Amino acid sequence: MSEPATLFRFDGASLGYAGKPVLEALTLKVRRGDKIALLGESGTGKSTLLRRLRELRPSDVAWCPQQPGLVPVLSAFHNIYMGRLERHPFWYNLANLVRPLATPKAEIAGLASRLGLSGQLWRPAGALSGGQQSRVSLARALYQQKPVFIGDEPVSALDERQAAELLQLVCARHQTVVLALHNVEQALTHCSRIVGLRQGRLVLDAPSSELSAAQLRALYTSL
Repeated sequence: MSEPATLFRFDGASLGYAGKPVLEALTLKVRRGDKIALLGESGTGKSTLLRRLRELRPSDVAWCPQQPGLVPVLSAFHNIYMGRLERHPFWYNLANLVRPLATPKAEIAGLASRLGLSGQLWRPAGALSGGQQSRVSLARALYQQKPVFIGDEPVSALDERQAAELLQLVCARHQTVVLALHNVEQALTHCSRIVGLRQGRLVLDAPSSELSAAQLRALYTSL
């Protein structure tokens, strides 16, 4: 059996943000079908790597940022719908803004039900709790229906039960997944491969089945 296609590849790359190097000597491949958890302390380069992955294949990537970035005055429904703005002409998007159309209304209602947002769809996003806003952001990314899902701490504002349900949903709906997570148990449960970063370097890349929670927690201890 042939090896799955490589979607992203870095060979000794240096990645930075705002002109400042953050990740150095990065050698990494992401193959089609990978479910990767990206672990490491804050500031070690996780967000920088995720942003670069998104930039390399924007048409294939559903993006769920750490900060929801919702439009506060628009309803949860309209914020979710924004995930497909680029697929429709201006007149269609405007009509849906004024009076939600039957097709997106049904699609988003079904998705909202899966994410526990059914009772919140028509409330302004700015009136929702932090956890509800995170779920709206996640729904917006899921609504894009792209083959690759990239999420930067997408479930950090949710309790463990909700987080587990939504991570399972993300992995089931996307062929390839790369997630920055802070919970090592979630990483081991939902992802088949762990990539660990420390002080701007890749220090771990191994199958989840070969690792323990204790080994992963070592990424968060001081040198």
